Amino acid sequence: EVQLVESGGGLVQPGGSLRLSCAASGFPFGRYSMNWVRQAPGQGPEWVSLIASGGGGTYYADSVKGRFTNSRDDAKNTLYLQMNVLKPEDTAVYYCAATYNTGYDYWGQGTLVTVSS
Repeated sequence: EVQLVESGGGLVQPGGSLRLSCAASGFPFGRYSMNWVRQAPGQGPEWVSLIASGGGGTYYADSVKGRFTNSRDDAKNTLYLQMNVLKPEDTAVYYCAATYNTGYDYWGQGTLVTVSS
């Protein structure tokens, strides 16, 4: 059974930091590119970042570039998102999603990040 389980969300003040994790199982994690996608209340999904398989590079949406860092530990089948200098507009449910070729093959259940004073 494929599972992607996000954790690490919560309430943080503007300017603060959080680190999200995504634990993967049931598929060959190291062969998949991994994404973070977020959905703010009342809005559609927004792609945040992709980290390619096999050291192929990391890419970010302009809205988070320079503040967020996407990383992976293939030995632990785990994806991370380090989020710094958080802004209220970063408030959203954050999902990890796996991509083998194109599109999203697998999704997690999401973790809520709320940035508020």
